[in-house]
Amino acid sequence: MKIVQTADGSDTLFLPELNEHYHSTFGAIHESRYIFIEHAFKAIEPDKVPVFIFEVGFGTGLNALLTDLTAKALRREVRYTAIEKYPLEKEVWGQLNYPQLAQKQDSSKEFRKIHESPWGVPAEIDDGFILTKIRADILKPIQLKEDFNIIYFDAFGPDVQPDLWSEEIFQNMNRLLEPGGIFITYSCKGEVKRNLKAAGFEIEKLPGPPGKREILRARKS
Repeated sequence: MKIVQTADGSDTLFLPELNEHYHSTFGAIHESRYIFIEHAFKAIEPDKVPVFIFEVGFGTGLNALLTDLTAKALRREVRYTAIEKYPLEKEVWGQLNYPQLAQKQDSSKEFRKIHESPWGVPAEIDDGFILTKIRADILKPIQLKEDFNIIYFDAFGPDVQPDLWSEEIFQNMNRLLEPGGIFITYSCKGEVKRNLKAAGFEIEKLPGPPGKREILRARKS
């Protein structure tokens, strides 16, 4: 695993065995903020208190960090659940520069708490931001109680791990969402759109960040 600097100065990880980056090389922080914060978290109605978010692909913890910082700025409560099969070691996440670049003030404390919080139990990262990390395989059955308002789908791409983008997986995601809930992802491939529609989602294409022509946002019918 190799740390690579992206176009906006923020880091990503390159996984040689999959020939895949964790984030866009055109700008890791910019892409995550554009897709998951601007077009999902900020798109939820203000009367949703708290906001329940489920992330597929916890990875570097960048999406969780940006959501925490945004929630604090907007004074919104969040219950954030993330699933990850292969958590990063401290030797890796501890070198990532997101805390220095994610906002004007250093957010190392929040980033450290996000990664060092125990798996399988809720942990308070900030006042009103509760994180529950699940170490599991999304391809296997999981039991979750919440009707989530948002799903961040940030798994490795469909060319690399097609099983994660199947109609069956999207049916499971549909069941986890409340009616009208948002499913957001960076991939706009034809098979992804077809599988989302077959799973009962209404989809819309949105302009993408640098390096991506379009992204997908879907809502549970």
